Amino acid sequence: MSLKEYLSNLKKMDWLLFTPVLLLIIFGLATLYTTNLNVENPDWTAFNKQLLSAGLGLIGLFVIKFIDYRRLTNYSWLIYIVALILLAVVFLWGKTIRGTTGWFVLFGFNFQPVELAKFALVLTVASLYHKHRGREKSFSTVATLILITTAPVILTMLQPDLGSAAMLLTVGLAFFGLLSLKPKQIIYVTFMAIVTAIAVWNFVLVDYQKNRIMTFVDPMRDPLGRGYNVRQSMIAVGAGQALGRGLGLGTQSQLRFLPETATDFIFAAIAESLGLLGASVLLALIAWLFLRILMIIKKCRDNLSAYLVFGFGVIFFTQTVINIGMNLGLLPVMGLPLPFVSYGGSFLILSLAAIGVMESVSIRQRGV
Repeated sequence: MSLKEYLSNLKKMDWLLFTPVLLLIIFGLATLYTTNLNVENPDWTAFNKQLLSAGLGLIGLFVIKFIDYRRLTNYSWLIYIVALILLAVVFLWGKTIRGTTGWFVLFGFNFQPVELAKFALVLTVASLYHKHRGREKSFSTVATLILITTAPVILTMLQPDLGSAAMLLTVGLAFFGLLSLKPKQIIYVTFMAIVTAIAVWNFVLVDYQKNRIMTFVDPMRDPLGRGYNVRQSMIAVGAGQALGRGLGLGTQSQLRFLPETATDFIFAAIAESLGLLGASVLLALIAWLFLRILMIIKKCRDNLSAYLVFGFGVIFFTQTVINIGMNLGLLPVMGLPLPFVSYGGSFLILSLAAIGVMESVSIRQRGV
């Protein structure tokens, strides 16, 4: 591709989609930077890794956006199989962090294969639905959907990573919901969901995961133990008030009362530093992103493009709701990062790859 052609395609880029993503990344990087401002012996490792991940992810975004999304889905099964293999191999050579064996260490960087599994699942299910259009309710299509969703869910739960497993399951259920099930089918699915939930509680969840759920039901039942994280997060959000305590001046985040400020509770750190005003700006950027995603889906002229944007949109929306909800004490702590804001190289790179697919869809719906 010549420079002239590249610049021409760059002008046709969906800037209404890319701009909020870029601003959210900057928001996250600024928060990571300021959490070390007034700390003795600050550790800039997380900031530097996130900055590098953002750079790699943006490069990936621009590469993928020039690839026709229809060609990309031709390799969906290959990407899906690679993701499954990595989810299985991680048990042998993976790194264990906070009781979860879900990371590979590559050249000093942690890679989480479940993030690739999320990306691959959307590509594969979208391709499945497209190839079986008109037969989405057939037994073979539904059975295939259940199989390709269940496989990564089981492998992820065995790590154990309940949050990511729930996210993968949500993607499958979201596509399943597109089938417009009949009342009898809804009753059957509900019954199966209840039976599965009971089985998961008794035979799959380990003690710390059960404790997280119980803490969600009553965060004050153990305020200095299992409920500590949620309690400190709620204090940090409230302490920010209208305008915040200032960048690098939040006592909860700077004095490390608030745990996991770079990942799970970055929203609380932002609310403490920038107050309601800063949190509102962040939420406005998130709303802008989702509104643009909805507009792209509305303008899609083929099922495949709509399925792809819908699937990635489900991931971003669900993780956003869960992350902010657990920061406010409204949902149990599930360890899911806030898209484009929380620290996490694997998720950021794959999320930007997903935005690249959306860009490819948006450009080609305009006849590029």
